[in-house]
Amino acid sequence: MLRTNESILDELGKKQRLSSAVQARILSFFGHVSRRNDLSIERLVVRGKVEGTRTRGRSPMRWTDQVKATIVAPLHECARKATVREEWQRIVKRATTPR
Repeated sequence: MLRTNESILDELGKKQRLSSAVQARILSFFGHVSRRNDLSIERLVVRGKVEGTRTRGRSPMRWTDQVKATIVAPLHECARKATVREEWQRIVKRATTPR
């Protein structure tokens, strides 16, 4: 018998996949950090650039890369949208709701 992910989620009584829940938390935390003041250490870490060269090989997936890929916008645009909490919550919900 062929089972789909949706049938398993229905059987377990879950509305959202684990990956969607994790993505929603990443985006929510990004919004939280973006609304902090400019001197916040969390905000400096998220926005900061590390100087130097990378090692050889594939570039690692950064936390901000996940935000940009999910929202499909540059990081500065995501940060601007996150300043309005209600708008950011709508964006997070739309981005993490299964289609």
